[in-house]
Amino acid sequence: MKTTVEISPSLIAEARRYAQAEHMTLKALIEMGLRRVLEDKKNRPAFKLRDGSFRGGGLVPEFQNVSWEQIRDAIYPVKPLYGNDK
Repeated sequence: MKTTVEISPSLIAEARRYAQAEHMTLKALIEMGLRRVLEDKKNRPAFKLRDGSFRGGGLVPEFQNVSWEQIRDAIYPVKPLYGNDK
């Protein structure tokens, strides 16, 4: 399959020199690079978020069985945009 990509002149020049020194075509070098990147991605372990909890047993009793929206509203109470209410 033919496709067109734009590659910076300095990178393509370096790639051509490398391919020539390794007695391979530029096409073979590009295919090899793409295969390597895709294989590396496939073999990379899945991201796992570390446990960032801090001592304690979870939510305090008054927030045990409430929705995230209720927790959010308790943390960030709505303030009026205008007026003298503080």
